[in-house]
This record gives sequence, structure tokens and C-alpha cells, in this order.
Amino acid sequence: MICMNIEDIREEAKKFFLNAGGCHNFEHTERVHALAVHIAEKEGADMEIVKLAALLHDIGRKEQDESDGKTDHAKRGGELAREILKKHGIGEEEIEQVVHCIEAHRFRGSARPETLEAKIISDADKLDGIGAVGIGRAFMFAGEIKTKFYIKESEIKPGQEYTEYDTATREFLVKLRKLKDRMLTREGKRIADERHRFMVDFFKRMDKEVEGEL
Repeated sequence: MICMNIEDIREEAKKFFLNAGGCHNFEHTERVHALAVHIAEKEGADMEIVKLAALLHDIGRKEQDESDGKTDHAKRGGELAREILKKHGIGEEEIEQVVHCIEAHRFRGSARPETLEAKIISDADKLDGIGAVGIGRAFMFAGEIKTKFYIKESEIKPGQEYTEYDTATREFLVKLRKLKDRMLTREGKRIADERHRFMVDFFKRMDKEVEGEL
């Protein structure tokens, strides 16, 4: 059992999102936290580990954005989280559980979730990337890095991250449409199915409108 005030960790986490863009600001963290708590209740996970990991999962994001993607925010986030949790007197075993959740949550990362709690954080983070919120975040990120509005699937090439070609449509085609199949918990899969259908319909409609179809 972890004896601590979760609000202290929440306040620590907020400091990493000062002046953050809307796509990965602390509102995203709060949504992931809410989703993770919901899934943890359904799956019977260690709630305190889940809460800590959810609040800290993206604290390395600013460094990744400032490096134009060269820094792995999941790995860096794990390092930063370890320092914060040690400062708050969390035990080493619990720290390693939280750090694993953070290091394994990234879609493009090499680490894979091994524990139930890590699977929940992975699912919650990905769920916030699909559905209506996912669509909004994709366009917001594209605006933050000043991309084109739209590119066709035939224009997608490797190495276009953080360039004018890293549009919302590219994000959907390269990443977002794959997230449903990356869900690891039963509740995560249930939520993802409906969000995925909504998102696919949206981008199909956008393709038609861009081509001038009525």
C-alpha cells in the first residue's frame, strides 16, 4: 500500500506542462487518468499504481517536442518519475511498477506493457488518441507544428514526423487507425471499438469533401 497524497503528485506533474500545446497539455493527462481509473476498476488493478502512472506518464513530452521527436518521452518520463517518487518516499518496488507503466505506454516505443497496470495505462493513453477527442487532438497537433491541412495516402513517406507533411490525416493513416488493435484490456477494447468506428467515418467523410464530393 502506498501512503501518500495523490494531489501532491498531481501538482508535481502539472509543472511539466506549463505553456504546453493543447494536444499534449495537462488536460490530456487528466483524461488519461480518468480513463485509467475507469479501466482499473473494471479490471481489478492496483489503483494507486495506475493513478500515479497516469498522472506522470507524459512528463517527458516537453523534451520530446523540443527535440523534434529525437527524445523518447516515455523513457525520459520514467527517469523523471523515478526522481519525483523517490522524493515523496515511495518504495522502490512501487516506483519500478510505475516507471514500467510509463516506459511501456508509448505507441512507437520499444518497451511493451508486461503488467496489468502497464496495460491499462497503455490503453487509456491510446483511447485518448481516437474517437472525437483523438480527431481534435490530431488537428491541434498539426496546427502546433504548422503542417498542411491534408495529404493523400499516396504522399505519405517515412520520416515525415514534425514536418509540414505530418498532418492529421497522416496521423490517422499511420497511427490512429491502428490503435484499436493495440488494446490490451477487455474494457479498453470495448471502448475502443465505438471510438474507432466514429473516427473512421469522419476521415472517410473528409476524404470525400477534400475531393469535392457532395
